[in-house]
Amino acid sequence: MVFTFQSDIVGDAFDEVRLKLKISQNKVRKSNTDFLMYELLEATIESYFKIIEEFGEKIEELETSVMSKPDTTILRKIYKLRRSMMFLRKTIWPMREILNNLIRSDNEIIHSSINIYLRDVYEHCTQLLDHIEINREMLAGLLDIYLSSISYRMNAVMKVLTIISTIFIPLTFITSIYGMNFEVMPELKWRFGYTLVWVLVVSVTVLMLIYFKKKKWF
Repeated sequence: MVFTFQSDIVGDAFDEVRLKLKISQNKVRKSNTDFLMYELLEATIESYFKIIEEFGEKIEELETSVMSKPDTTILRKIYKLRRSMMFLRKTIWPMREILNNLIRSDNEIIHSSINIYLRDVYEHCTQLLDHIEINREMLAGLLDIYLSSISYRMNAVMKVLTIISTIFIPLTFITSIYGMNFEVMPELKWRFGYTLVWVLVVSVTVLMLIYFKKKKWF
């Protein structure tokens, strides 16, 4: 006799097994309870493949978002998916160990002919764990890409601010000279003194922008 415990029996992983049980000529109906146990285990493992596939699609969407518009929302989604991957790994790993023990143990309840089916489920468990590790590595890569993108954007902002500050350094120097309150300054009483300062300020700015452009700093 096989017992299963579920919180909800509508639309779960065992629907296909229930359909097989309703068919009188199906192998599940003709076999012993150990084969039914295999079917339940197989259905449970197969349901995880669908979950992993959904997570894979979410990771692909996150990859596009990270490259186009990285923000804190993306970071929260990445950490949320990483926690989900850890939860799945902690769930599936003990199942694989249980299957390994069932295959290796001499149990009178489980017939030796069922071992080949249990090995198949064991391999599926291993595949699931491999997929989980791949997803975890992809999420770790996405996290690195996110941090690199944020760092790149910050560097771009700092570059612009640095260029602006660099341009204003000589301009501040020029204006500070003519802002001194000395009585004897030749340009103070010159008719074109104010115009000369503006020409000097604009010339320095243009020359520095041309220099930065040649250096490909922007």
